[in-house]
Amino acid sequence: MNNFDQLIERVAAKAAESERLRPPVSAEAVDEAEDRLGFRMHPLLVALYSKVGNGGFGPQNSLLPLSGSPIRDGEEAAVEGYLARIAAADAWWAWPEGVLPVLDWGCAMFACVDCRSNDGTVLLFEPNAISGHDLSQAWFVDAGSLAEWLETWLADGGWYDEDVVDPGFGMARWAEVSARL
Repeated sequence: MNNFDQLIERVAAKAAESERLRPPVSAEAVDEAEDRLGFRMHPLLVALYSKVGNGGFGPQNSLLPLSGSPIRDGEEAAVEGYLARIAAADAWWAWPEGVLPVLDWGCAMFACVDCRSNDGTVLLFEPNAISGHDLSQAWFVDAGSLAEWLETWLADGGWYDEDVVDPGFGMARWAEVSARL
């Protein structure tokens, strides 16, 4: 058993309760996605897509599908969303390379996995926080690792749950993690 196997088993058990859970993707689909992205995804993220499902689980049952058809109208898959954001860069706007959007919170907010960090830091992109053209104001550390983010979801303790208040959330800014990108 690798270091993610027990976590994946627990995530799969909870994900099975979701009516929106999609079947897992093949190893070939992961390879194709990584080829299109131009980087390797974090190993835990690969395990989620290949062993648990191709979206439709996680916080608010809203993990995006890896690629292809969205789960809901107006939603995009992770790969297509990343590629569109990278292609849309202009003079002041630039999506960071290797930061894959994996969950659409609505209102243009996304949970993203920093696939270039060893732990798979989960970042919140919240463009409504931008003042002027300071894009750094839109990035927050949601969890120090993808494993931590999943553990929080498994414990029903995320900031997105109505019963949870985390006064420290949002204090860590993009500048604190940008050196790793």
